[in-house]
Amino acid sequence: MKIRGERECRNCGNRWSYYETGSVTCPSCGSMRSVGVDDHTEHTDNPATLDLAAARAALDGPDGIEEAARSAADAAGEYVRTRGFIRGGEMQPLDATFVAAVDLRLVGNELARSLRVEDEEQLYFLSLLRGADAGERPPSAEVPASLVPIRGLVAATATDHYRRDLKRYLDDHPDPDARTAMGSLLDHKKRIEALDGDVPLDTSDRLLGAVTDLSHYVAYGDTDALASARERIDDLGS
Repeated sequence: MKIRGERECRNCGNRWSYYETGSVTCPSCGSMRSVGVDDHTEHTDNPATLDLAAARAALDGPDGIEEAARSAADAAGEYVRTRGFIRGGEMQPLDATFVAAVDLRLVGNELARSLRVEDEEQLYFLSLLRGADAGERPPSAEVPASLVPIRGLVAATATDHYRRDLKRYLDDHPDPDARTAMGSLLDHKKRIEALDGDVPLDTSDRLLGAVTDLSHYVAYGDTDALASARERIDDLGS
């Protein structure tokens, strides 16, 4: 969506950036009467915090892990819906907190509807709940067999979210190298989705690593990251 992100309050004259606040309400006087003073600019990323306090507190409640999983999935889902990767016309990289939130949403939903949560599933969820807001999630070696398909879907979902914004960005900032790489990643994403995420963990890791590398190339012009993305894409095809 293209917006005028630099706002001026018609009531008090204060100026602020919508890109930073995510609100048209004047932070100085509270008036909602404001006007954009810059050009329309592509913007999809809004300020968001992955707040897991309620989910962590639910662990001590009567429904324990089930309620914590449901609460965590809701909080992570809201965070993912709010986030984007174009901020004031500039493409941002795919960050670890976004990926962890996708993981927490999918794992939380899975455990919340499960009739029985195995010990290794609970440990994985607790580790994810503990560190997701800091962009931390358990390594692949700690993924229970039952959650391997979710790890695949996490990679596919994160790739899809980034791809949608990158397509918008490349429409205004053509880059054949980025477009070609993203097209290759899209093919692998679709294959993983068709298999409901049930692919080897190293395949999931390669896809996520490739799109993360690509995002660093687009955001920072890092040609080494582009080369790394291409290597991972080649590995995915093998």
